[in-house]
Amino acid sequence: MARYIERDEFCRDEEIYGEGTGRNEERTGRNEESNPRCKRKIEEVRNEFQRKIEEVEDKVQVKMEEVEEKVQVRIGDLEKRLSEPEDRPINFPANPDLTYSRPTVKSLTFDGQTSWTVFKTQFDVVSSANGWSNFVKASQLVTSLRGSAAEVLQGIPSDKLTDLTTIENALEARFGDSHLTQFYRTELKTRRQKPGY
Repeated sequence: MARYIERDEFCRDEEIYGEGTGRNEERTGRNEESNPRCKRKIEEVRNEFQRKIEEVEDKVQVKMEEVEEKVQVRIGDLEKRLSEPEDRPINFPANPDLTYSRPTVKSLTFDGQTSWTVFKTQFDVVSSANGWSNFVKASQLVTSLRGSAAEVLQGIPSDKLTDLTTIENALEARFGDSHLTQFYRTELKTRRQKPGY
């Protein structure tokens, strides 16, 4: 590469000093002969650079495809792990002859008509007894909702429907004790006293 640059500088110097002065016809004649030679050298250098750039671009493209393929494989593995229920032992008995499994407690349903606080307490007990992860808890909570409670899910972005905290916060805001306080205040304001009392 340095060889081309030296020739380039020679060609440029020759053009600048040879044509610019016009003093010596021999020099001008030599410059006219070397000008195509300089252009040819410049074109060679340009082609060499272009070839090197294309080589680098090809290598980068190959690496990007390899990385993308690895990422897709990892995403597939993670999606598969998330879609499958957890397969982990619930118990590690000291004596292998005495094996027992923890009983599975059936999940509850919540329709918004009962107390959210009571339901949440029961749900936490069931999830603890079943050894659920937060992902499984979120899935179970979503499937346990009925009626107006299930309608709360419409306000949650689809990518957050597996986030336990987001779901619990939305249900708390709609059915929690603070909601009941406001509900009772409204009911009290609109209630009329029956005649005779």
